[in-house]
Amino acid sequence: MRSWIGIHLPLFPLEALRPCWSEPGKHVLIHREYVMAMSPQAAHAGVRIGMRRAGVQTICPDATLHERDETREREALDSIALALLQYTPEVAFAERCSLLLDVTASLRAFGGRLALSRLVRHSMLVLGFTPQLSMAPTAQGAWLLACARSGRRPARRRMIRMGNMMRRLDALPCMLLPQVQPYLQWLEGIGCKTLGDLRKLPRAGLQRRCDKSVLDALDRAYGQAAELHDWVQPPQSFAARLELPDRIEHADSALFAARRLLLQMTGWLVARQLAVSRFLLLLEHERGRTAIAPTPLEIALAAPVWQEEHLTRLLKERLARVELIAPVIGLRLEVAQISPMLPPTESLFPEPGGAPADFHRLLELLKARLGDHGVLAPSPQADHRPEIANAWTPGHAAESAAGRNVHYAERPFWLLKQPVELIVRNERPYYGSPLRMVKGPERIECGWWDGRLIMRDYFVAQAENSNFYWIYRERHGMEICWFLQGLFG
Repeated sequence: MRSWIGIHLPLFPLEALRPCWSEPGKHVLIHREYVMAMSPQAAHAGVRIGMRRAGVQTICPDATLHERDETREREALDSIALALLQYTPEVAFAERCSLLLDVTASLRAFGGRLALSRLVRHSMLVLGFTPQLSMAPTAQGAWLLACARSGRRPARRRMIRMGNMMRRLDALPCMLLPQVQPYLQWLEGIGCKTLGDLRKLPRAGLQRRCDKSVLDALDRAYGQAAELHDWVQPPQSFAARLELPDRIEHADSALFAARRLLLQMTGWLVARQLAVSRFLLLLEHERGRTAIAPTPLEIALAAPVWQEEHLTRLLKERLARVELIAPVIGLRLEVAQISPMLPPTESLFPEPGGAPADFHRLLELLKARLGDHGVLAPSPQADHRPEIANAWTPGHAAESAAGRNVHYAERPFWLLKQPVELIVRNERPYYGSPLRMVKGPERIECGWWDGRLIMRDYFVAQAENSNFYWIYRERHGMEICWFLQGLFG
């Protein structure tokens, strides 16, 4: 038995057109001079769906009228569908600003029906919408349950078994079916009010009096006919933009809106089986005559990921360090570098000392807080001279340098920036106490090709306090000089 999630947005035009309409006020949405939706305050004042514009202005003169923008509604619905692709690849559009999700193969991956429903609802709330969710064995049944208005008591919209769903559908008003709308007056005249009443009518007579689509919709809802859907296909590349309802003066305040774009990117990555290594967030400022170039915020990751929680954490750290040159009025998110999503490890036992992904996440957080030049990793160079071979790599290349499997010679980890000349007593170098040679000599003679020739004999020396030092001797004419190059731990 299949499992479907139905999502209906009862105030979808309001939320898609004006995200700030959640504030109290009498708002009315007009489409072709008729009321299509209204806020609860406007409904309490007497505004009803289907009322003319003039009637609204008469009974509620202080109401704010808004024209419907179908283009922005469609863009918002597309963004929701793209974000929900992270839960299932089978997402389809439905009537009346609704979505259908076939989650049969996703239940076990997300912890069951209840856990998956909570995740879907949470994602919708982050996107800025308040949905009505349902779950049923058929897609049409899940859609009808989601569109059904609940009364004082909360409606039961999660039906696992077919029998429970059929009983719940029988109690719904038949006007919920879009195919029934042309025949509502006739059905009300014969006392047919619910879907259960509609099913009791003779099929042959109902087909003669109504269109065949009515019987087809009933059969699909009750699992007696096959259902076909056009699944949402993710685009080849990802770029999303969000217009902010108000100006933002501080960069860290943009995180709440940026999460909506990150959710869309997460759904796109999961649907395409990709992971992101680098993405760009553009903070848009004023346009027109006083136009200001957007502030780019590039996020480079140590390892490709696709989890929204990790991306949000990195973006939060970076936004906290940004100083805005002007207020932000919009956001744009672009994917700059992607790679195929790696399958989970086939190892039975975890690697000792933590997984490599944990090390990469640590580097990402440190770079987000300290900047690219605040995190360094050893990056040995192909040169025998210690002051050249001992190099450090900053920024986005630190993790790749730190992960190299390089054969290190016996060298101290702490090398001095400039060697310190040592005094000589009784023909022995002296550093706090006479030094005793423990290992060496190791001759290094190179650099003739770039004019920085060195000829040195290196030793591992030990002082009387048991500290070890890395020293070398060098000939200057007829005189031999000793220098301290590094210290062992």
